[in-house]
Amino acid sequence: MAPRVLIVEDEENVAYVIRTALRLAGFATTETPSGRDALHLASDADPPDLIILDVQLPDLNGFEVCKRLRFDAVTTPIIFLTAADSVDDRVRGLTIGGDDYLTKPFSVEELVARVHVILHRTGRAPESQVFVCGDLELDDTAHVVTQGGREVSLSPTEYKLLRFLLRNAGRALSRNQILDHVWDYDFDGESTVVETYISMLRKKVDSSPPTLIRTIRGFGYRLDGT
Repeated sequence: MAPRVLIVEDEENVAYVIRTALRLAGFATTETPSGRDALHLASDADPPDLIILDVQLPDLNGFEVCKRLRFDAVTTPIIFLTAADSVDDRVRGLTIGGDDYLTKPFSVEELVARVHVILHRTGRAPESQVFVCGDLELDDTAHVVTQGGREVSLSPTEYKLLRFLLRNAGRALSRNQILDHVWDYDFDGESTVVETYISMLRKKVDSSPPTLIRTIRGFGYRLDGT
């Protein structure tokens, strides 16, 4: 079964982006905007494998949620999300039992990567970290891309884009989905950045037939092939 992540976030747009990114990465998700509800869900007989916990919640501070869970011997890993970027807050979050800490705005690709790292450490992550499409292979553990057995050099953003396409091979992805997942969820740069990086990626890994990256007119892109 897919690892299950509990998302505790009261900002609806942020919760939506996290949920979408995690589900596209193969995780199951449960959501609540309430710290008190999170206590019940995390202490359930069938608890989640990981909790993404916003610090500023309307009813119960995320730090307090974490402290109560640890006091009740709930060991589920916790990643804190917060708009506060002070060292004191980061130290506090980690010393009371948090496993990681991300400051808003954040890259959802980085968040998904951190979820993978923590779940690997706890033995609950999906086993496969190698993605294959045609003669293209991405080994996410070794952080290596090969095509036809030849290593391909990609920039960090090109790598993130290719990994997202490979994880969702055969699935139509909108430009907004790609933008939200590969760049920061509140990215306010040029809207043509997706097209620019798709073009760059095509030159490196998809320049000769049979091509893998398909353009879906008026919508986005799809990676074909098996």
